Amino acid sequence: MPTVPDDTFELPEDFGPGSVWADRTGHRTLVGRNQRGVEIRIGHGEGEINPGELLRLALIGCAGMSSDVNLARRLGEDFPMRLWAHGTSDESDNRYHRIEEQVQLPLEDLTPEQIQTVVKVFSRAVAAGCTVERTVVPGVEVTHRVLGAEAEQA
Repeated sequence: MPTVPDDTFELPEDFGPGSVWADRTGHRTLVGRNQRGVEIRIGHGEGEINPGELLRLALIGCAGMSSDVNLARRLGEDFPMRLWAHGTSDESDNRYHRIEEQVQLPLEDLTPEQIQTVVKVFSRAVAAGCTVERTVVPGVEVTHRVLGAEAEQA
């Protein structure tokens, strides 16, 4: 059942499918919500996630979802995957200049050629399907690396 914000404020005229909102809960803290009832505490305290972490999570979440179907064809339907995103903002101009993404996949039983294919499939799927990255990349360098495939990529 879709949820909507409480009546503290009037709904904006643009409110609709895909809208998210955040309510202030204290000094530099918010609760972000979506219409499916998910809540996430935003801030810098214990049990909170900060906006830079949200950005990095959005990038790797999008990369994982964009590549999932194509990787499942090569690695099996229930393949394990872990994605990482690293990067810190530059304090001098208060922005991220680089975010490095890494993905861990079960490569140990694959031939070098199969690993190359997996790396290509991942990269192409993310480039074509990750709306978040396609939005962010014009302003920040985002790199991808399939961990364990470095020797095959060289």
